[in-house]
Formats: sequence, structure tokens, C-alpha cells
Amino acid sequence: MPSAAWIYAGIFIAAAVEGEMVFVAASVSVALGHLDRWAVLIAGALGGSAGDQAFFYAFRGALRGFLNRFPRLANRRQTIGRLVDAYAIPLTAACRFLPGLRIAIPVACAQSSIPAPLFSSISLISAFAWAAAILGLITGAGPAALHRLGMARNWA
Repeated sequence: MPSAAWIYAGIFIAAAVEGEMVFVAASVSVALGHLDRWAVLIAGALGGSAGDQAFFYAFRGALRGFLNRFPRLANRRQTIGRLVDAYAIPLTAACRFLPGLRIAIPVACAQSSIPAPLFSSISLISAFAWAAAILGLITGAGPAALHRLGMARNWA
């Protein structure tokens, strides 16, 4: 059986790479009493924010010109840039809650004028809100709610 540190490191990495599925499974484990609530919350939030920031800083730096390889995007860059500049802060805050856009939003924000420390701060706060919302929903209404409806707690 792996030590607890490896489990939480796995949650961190999974939240950075993929996000939701492993974190939901970890939240169910918290609800069942197998994992520590605070460790899962912190590992998931830090991992999720690290994943978003990795794309932001990669496309702000070394990969900045990569998007120019796509003519349709390059032609629309100014229009997209104005739109992202106008909504960069709400987009950054919503990024964690929009799974299909988890990569696109940080990449778009990297092309905007949002200051990097501001993006990082908002990303971190949003990641903690995301992790707390999922963890609270799963532990508060997840397996326990199904148990109250007559399903076996471990099966739920």
C-alpha cells in the first residue's frame, strides 16, 4: 500500500494534468473516511492551479509564437486579444469551472495583457474554490445522500 504522501502527490499531479475525475474519486474517498479532507483539498487545488499556470507561462514564454502557425488564429489574433483583454479576469476565475476550456483559457490569457502575478493569484483562488466546491458537494451530498435513499454507502 502506498504511503499517504504518494497518494496526495498523485492527486496533485492528476489535478494538474486532467483535473476532475481523479479529484472526484479522491473526494469520494474522503466521504468514505479513507483520505484526509484538508490534504485532498490542498493537493487538488494546488495541482489544478499548477496545471493552468503551466499552460499560461508556457504560452507566455517559449510557445508564444506557436499560435502564429495557425493562419486562422493569427488573422483573428487582434479581435480575440481585445475580447480576452476585456474579460481576462472573469475568464481566469471561471477557468477551473469550465472543464472543456481548461487549456484554452490559460493560453488565451497568456496572449492578453493580464499581468502574470494577477493571473497566478486569481488562478490559485479559483482553484481553491473549485476544489472546495467539488469536495463539499461530494462529501456533503454524495455517498451520504445516496445512503439516505437506501443504497449501501460503500456502493454509492
